[in-house]
Amino acid sequence: MVDGEHLQRLLSTEMPYGKYKGRLIADLPGDYLNWFAREGFPSGELGRLLALMHEIDHNGLSQLLAPLRRR
Repeated sequence: MVDGEHLQRLLSTEMPYGKYKGRLIADLPGDYLNWFAREGFPSGELGRLLALMHEIDHNGLSQLLAPLRRR
């Protein structure tokens, strides 16, 4: 189940490695998220957040995060 805390974590967790190291999960490009979807998400919390952001991006729901960005 996704709750507000999961969505807030997308806006507060940085990618810890790779090409987009230091970028917020919510700000990762769709192509990068799609690559993870094809190749496999990492285990643990990071993988869950990347999978959630992929679903949001893939379904065109990124605007759901806009009110949280304003806080």
